[in-house]
Amino acid sequence: MNTESNPMSDGALADVPLEAKARPLSGRNFWETEAVEAAQIRSLRLADGPYGLRHQSGSHDHLALFASDPATCFPPGVAIGSSWNPEAAARLGTALGIEAGAQGVDVVLGPGVNIKRSPLCGRNFEYYSEDPHLAGALGVAYTRALQAEGPGVSIKHFAANNQETNRQTISSDVDERTLREIYLPAFEAVVTEARPATVMSSYNKINGVYAWENPWLLTQVLREEWGFDGVVVSDWSSVSDRVSALVAGLDLEMPGEKDRAAELVAAVADGRLSEADIDRSVERLAHLAGRVSTPDRHAVDADAHHELARELARECVVLLRNEHAVLPIPGGVHVAVIGAFAENPRYQGGGSAHVNATRVDIPLEEITSLAAELDVTVNYAPGFSLDGSPSDELRSSAAAVARRSDIAVVFAGLDETGESEGIDRESLELPADQVALIREVAATAHRTVVILSNGGIVSLEGWHDEVDAIIEGFVLGQGGGRALAEILFGRVNPSGRLAETIPLRLEDHPSWLNFPGEQGHVRYGEGVLVGYRYFASSGAAVRYPFGHGLSYTTFRTDGVEVELTGADTALARVTVTNVGAHAGKHVVQVYVATAAGKIRRPVRELRGFAKVDLTPGETRTVEIELPRRAFAYWDTAAAAWVVAAGEYRVEVCADAHTPLAQAVIELEGDRIAAPLTMDSPVGEWFAHPDVGDQTRDALGFTGVDVPAEQMAMVESMTMRQFVRISGLEVPQETLQDLIAATAS
Repeated sequence: MNTESNPMSDGALADVPLEAKARPLSGRNFWETEAVEAAQIRSLRLADGPYGLRHQSGSHDHLALFASDPATCFPPGVAIGSSWNPEAAARLGTALGIEAGAQGVDVVLGPGVNIKRSPLCGRNFEYYSEDPHLAGALGVAYTRALQAEGPGVSIKHFAANNQETNRQTISSDVDERTLREIYLPAFEAVVTEARPATVMSSYNKINGVYAWENPWLLTQVLREEWGFDGVVVSDWSSVSDRVSALVAGLDLEMPGEKDRAAELVAAVADGRLSEADIDRSVERLAHLAGRVSTPDRHAVDADAHHELARELARECVVLLRNEHAVLPIPGGVHVAVIGAFAENPRYQGGGSAHVNATRVDIPLEEITSLAAELDVTVNYAPGFSLDGSPSDELRSSAAAVARRSDIAVVFAGLDETGESEGIDRESLELPADQVALIREVAATAHRTVVILSNGGIVSLEGWHDEVDAIIEGFVLGQGGGRALAEILFGRVNPSGRLAETIPLRLEDHPSWLNFPGEQGHVRYGEGVLVGYRYFASSGAAVRYPFGHGLSYTTFRTDGVEVELTGADTALARVTVTNVGAHAGKHVVQVYVATAAGKIRRPVRELRGFAKVDLTPGETRTVEIELPRRAFAYWDTAAAAWVVAAGEYRVEVCADAHTPLAQAVIELEGDRIAAPLTMDSPVGEWFAHPDVGDQTRDALGFTGVDVPAEQMAMVESMTMRQFVRISGLEVPQETLQDLIAATAS
């Protein structure tokens, strides 16, 4: 990526009229910014592209209503999240950077790193995970790789944009600890580690203030705390008050709105803005123009990128169930392929991310091709109609085909129209006709395999125990059909892991009570207990936990060693062996668990992972760094990340519910000595590291055996209340001296 500094010469803005400087702060049209020749600022071109470029050289829009130029449709975020492989995210980023450069695109709108708070979010197909560490690691890899090719990224949607219902008006009401620990860390990782060219503000409000006019979010956190030096751009047509947005830290409004420059000029005239405010954003835009580049406008090798789409899809498929080792399919058998998605694949989501794919692998064709090499006979029946009309005749015909087979492979899932930008899902259920088909096939076939195609998780209840194997393909991009065929026949060993929990019921999910909100507000009532953090902490049963995924081989974790490397930092070493008969990839998952500190914490949290490729009999020791943040929580009183002193378990897990090995370490942690007042609870006075003993002496509690229930009542009182009602003669001067000692 071109990293040259601001291309403007010193004082270049001094002689530019105010109106001319204000003009480039709103787009020239739907995808391009204004050029300012006097200030040497060129026009920039932006395009959608979390998982494939959606560049429109014809009619423009932001909802994929008009056609876009052909581009490679790579696996969307839900699939890359399931890869648990930053290298896969990086390879996708590199390819997108190349395609953007070829089409003259300066800024690609992606990646999307919003957390999957609810499985009903209609845009979950664009996002990576319910876990911020996993989402952040993938977003960092994607951003670095794409920007290395010249164009920049626009990481989105900042922040707490976790639903589509009322997305342009809803207030995400969330406490600061939850924001800091769950909804901001993925953005923070990308900003601090990969230096994105731009950050896109989201439509929604955060605690009553729109993200695009939120100075706490855009200036205090993003710029002052994280050091972001790029351009903040609005989501399309979100800004209703250009002046307050600029004051808050939003530089570029997209697309252009009529008379926006005049509004800014008028605000300078009446004192709501200074000319320096406008100059600051113009300088950032000029710096962006000099930083990004599209140097290689040559044609893209579409064949090579299609093969890459296949390679990436192979990394993302999750084998959920494989009873009786029905997979991989052996040679010489009869296979029934059933389900309309086998010949009309679902491979991406709807809305602004929709890609006009250069080609699409058809699963039925790919299965038939590989089957011929293995002396496998394939028969096909659609089983259901994609237009949603139930058909007993289609289902009965499919069951008859299944009855004559050794293995029936049913393709089921959700249609793209039901998972799209702008709408949330209403349930986790598959369409009723598909459930009926799966059950009827399972009742007649010797063995049954179900392959799912869906942008967000679906319920497996009502049919799960009736089938032998389940492959969760999610949406795999244009190469997914070939990848699925190769996994069915064992050409590829599945290595994906769930990046989100599959619950038994929607009602079991921690977001259920508060999603999608009411009367303009959605309350994030589950706090930090999002996804697996809740399920693992509560012990609630799930169908499949976060991190779950099977393989055609077997891996053994021999143990974990943890070495302290500094003040509250550590290094975990995990030894893994492939003890099976097939080469395969294994995901080492490292979690941290602790009860240290006076806050409620999840039973464990993902803090590191690595994907390793092992041949049969091969052993590898993997090292995973655990920085200070791996052990910290956000302390709202201190307004800082704090490591509590105490014991921490570093756990290697098969998934978020299944520890395999652990090591215990002791951390010194931070010395927390908050100032005291007369309105501080007595318990805080007793626990204070500087004056706790003196307080006990002053109140006469030293050496006194007080029953636990009475002590609990005492410690819950404020010092003012205790002094007032205890009847003890406590000198006010003593208390004031203790207060003064904590303030210094």
